[in-house]
Order: sequence, then C-alpha cells, then structure tokens
Amino acid sequence: MSRATAAVAALVVLSVCGSGAANAGGIVRYALPPGVKFPIARAVAVPAGYELIFHSGTGPSPADPKAMQFSAQYWGDMETQTVSVFTNMEKSLRQMGLSFRDVVKMNAYLVGDPKTGRMDFKGFMAGYTRFFGTRAEPDLPARSAVQVAGLAAPGALIEVEVILAKKIAP
Repeated sequence: MSRATAAVAALVVLSVCGSGAANAGGIVRYALPPGVKFPIARAVAVPAGYELIFHSGTGPSPADPKAMQFSAQYWGDMETQTVSVFTNMEKSLRQMGLSFRDVVKMNAYLVGDPKTGRMDFKGFMAGYTRFFGTRAEPDLPARSAVQVAGLAAPGALIEVEVILAKKIAP
C-alpha cells in the first residue's frame, strides 16, 4: 500500500471514528452530539453487501382480552402497548432469522391520548428503552416518532414499522 493510500485510509477511519460513529459489522451508526443522552442514532449508513428488509407495521396485542373490545382497558396504556408491540415484533423478527440488532430505521406512530389529545411520549420511551439502548441491545436505530389521528385498530395508541439490514451471504 502506498503512503498516499494509507493516508487516505487513515483519514477515512478518523473521520468515521471522530464523528461518534459506531461500526457494527459494516453498518455505521452515527451517535447524537456529545452530551445528548437519547437512545436513538443520529443516522445509520448501510454499505453495499447488505439487503434491506422492510417490516410492516406492528401493533399491540390486547392487554385484557376480556375487557370491552377496543376500549382503553382492552389495549392498556401507552407503555403497556409499546412493550406489547416490541414483544410481537421481536417474535416476528426471530421467525425471519432477524433481531433488533438488525434494525436500522424505525417509524413509530403514536395516537394522542383521548383525554389530553397529546401522545404519551414518556410512556412510549418507557417501553422503548426496555428493548433499545440496553446492554443487551446497544445498537440504536435512526428513529422518528410522530403523533397520528388514529390507527387501523380502533383504540390502539401505537404502531411501529422498521427497516432492517442483513449482510448478504457470500
């Protein structure tokens, strides 16, 4: 390797490492600015050699199936529904040979609480942080969370869709 090539390679490594990027098997996850302790990635770069998998939206299972169908008691609060969504998604991903480690982008659709009209972001984060940003799952996705008027399942407060990246076998 020539000195010029080595210098360019060193600059690339320094630029990625110095930008707060975490590299897990070729995928680069850019950390938020220093001092920001929020469990999402600023951005995620997926290099050639990976396939992208677009997982449909996942909703919650009833928290109390014996309660009046589609009622608040039937679904549970935002935290309960969030845990249910990620539990359901984790099962689906396992069936496909994937895991949360493969998630590179997440869109969370949150319905406003009928009493306040505002999404319960705190409840969402309480459930989300049981699955992401943990010791067991330190790889964070780029993520958006938006409030929506409603979802296909009446009374449900959350639906989450993800994009995953899996290395293509040689």
